[in-house]
Amino acid sequence: METRKVQRLGPSTLAITLPADWASAQNVEKGDEISIRTGTNGALSVLPESVQVDEPKAIVHCDALDADAVERAIVAQYVLGRRIIHVEHDDGTLDSDIINAVYRAETQLMGLGVVEETPESIAIRCSVDPEDFTLDNLLERLERTGRTMRGEAIKALAHGNPDLAQRALNRERQANKIFVLLLRLIFTAYGNPTLARSIGLDDGFPLIGYRSIAKNLELTADNAEDIADIVLANEGHTLSVENAVMREIRDLTEEVDDITTLAVEAAVEREYDLAIEARTSFEDISTHEREILENLPEMANDELLQVREVLVSLEQTAQYAVRNAEIAANLALNEPSEHTTIL
Repeated sequence: METRKVQRLGPSTLAITLPADWASAQNVEKGDEISIRTGTNGALSVLPESVQVDEPKAIVHCDALDADAVERAIVAQYVLGRRIIHVEHDDGTLDSDIINAVYRAETQLMGLGVVEETPESIAIRCSVDPEDFTLDNLLERLERTGRTMRGEAIKALAHGNPDLAQRALNRERQANKIFVLLLRLIFTAYGNPTLARSIGLDDGFPLIGYRSIAKNLELTADNAEDIADIVLANEGHTLSVENAVMREIRDLTEEVDDITTLAVEAAVEREYDLAIEARTSFEDISTHEREILENLPEMANDELLQVREVLVSLEQTAQYAVRNAEIAANLALNEPSEHTTIL
């Protein structure tokens, strides 16, 4: 860490000098304007506002990569905040499987599109403006998408409706798009403190927590997908249980919906009380799940296993919500409130 001595320039003005290496790297010269941002814990960020910043770009050299590796590389560059991604073959034309991988990646990622294509290269550009979103809004959207998938899957199970189960599965792609966009904004904001403010954060402190919450929400969408898969795979597209048991499963689903929503609200609102409420409700959900299992009538092992798989998916979703509530508690306790005084 480099230190600088504070100097007095006037009756009420204090100043420090900028490091020469930093000024040179940022092309900052005498007379240029810079941006000063204040953060929590006394942090002060100095950013060159008058410097023209080029769009971040990356080149994926696909000569030694197969199609799957190229697709993953494109997704990674998108997450890392690149605006333009070139896929190039340095010694010859692009194979058809590489071209297909580029277009598969394009369909997975929000705002990505091919802007130029030659036999040797393809250029894709991300049109997403980070300032059009906030992390809080995207977290809420991802939670709602997973909740909708879960509701459709359970309803499909109750009514033996494979079309409704397929609708839940079709939403998985949208959930993944929101999740990857969240990752892109998180990585970009980490490298650009100014952007953190534009997407709804005063500083970069919550970014690690938001990354974990986003992953947990993405996993809850996977849990809903598992239930929808059971519907499609099952003969009759339902469980071999009485209506009363199915009603209990639907009631349990509503309890799980409540805790997932509550945990995200606690994180977004920085409310410690909501985080505590979410953690407390998990015990009721676990008790309810055990009661459903204990009260099941005699049935074949394969039928019992299917019921158990549905209940496990719901309980795992509740567990992810508890993890989100724990992160929400940490975020809430980092700010002054009726519960904490930050000195």
